[in-house]
Amino acid sequence: MSSSFSHGTSLALPMAIAHRGLSAYAPENTLSAIRAAHEAGHQWVELDVQLLKDGTPVIWHDASVNRCSDGRGRLRNLDLAAARALDVGSWFSARFAGERMATLEEALALIDSLGMGLNLELKLSPGHDTRALVEKVVPMAVGALPVGRLILSSFDPQALRMSRERDGKVMIGLLYDAIPDDWEALAEDVKAVTVHADWRALTRVAASRVTATQRKLLCYTPNDAAAFSPRWAWGVSAVISDDPGIFSEQDLAQSPCTERTLS
Repeated sequence: MSSSFSHGTSLALPMAIAHRGLSAYAPENTLSAIRAAHEAGHQWVELDVQLLKDGTPVIWHDASVNRCSDGRGRLRNLDLAAARALDVGSWFSARFAGERMATLEEALALIDSLGMGLNLELKLSPGHDTRALVEKVVPMAVGALPVGRLILSSFDPQALRMSRERDGKVMIGLLYDAIPDDWEALAEDVKAVTVHADWRALTRVAASRVTATQRKLLCYTPNDAAAFSPRWAWGVSAVISDDPGIFSEQDLAQSPCTERTLS
């Protein structure tokens, strides 16, 4: 392990993190999904952040608003007033009718008030400005949550490098579909604490290379505990799941990682 990597080894994670909030039971990436995760006893949530046209950071996954709202069009073409006019709950259930798009500021305040942890993905949809996103998001996130309760992750290496330049202490996670052979060079460059992979693309060899560096290995988005089960023995530290409650103490016992607790 390189001497440049040290501060992340003490990161304490639950075995299961709620993906986009508790998105199996509430509309994804909303304040309701965060509250639902907390009410279900989950300690951490994963959320996505992007910028609106006016530079407001909002909690949203897609490049468009078509799938998860009653509107249509690209997110980057909306200002805050237009985004707030959308109903982002009814698509999921009538019970969430009238849910409004959450700003990053609102989400951070709620997470902090509930004492939760956050894996915040810096989402770069086509046409979005990487530096603008980093300059807006990183100071807000690190100012709202303590180091041990915040991970900034991204598929975009430039966003990760800029985040590290912006803050020397924030915990950074590398996001991949399948972990490439050269992942460690970027990990050393940005002093990454965690590596995140699509569980279906993870191999035992890739897992062993990550865990050998004492970085934590996270997998997204397993929603079948039995199908995922063999991977715990590969040293996976945590899963990011739409329904984290499906994972149990029995799953935890299969992993050689012992620093975690159940969510």
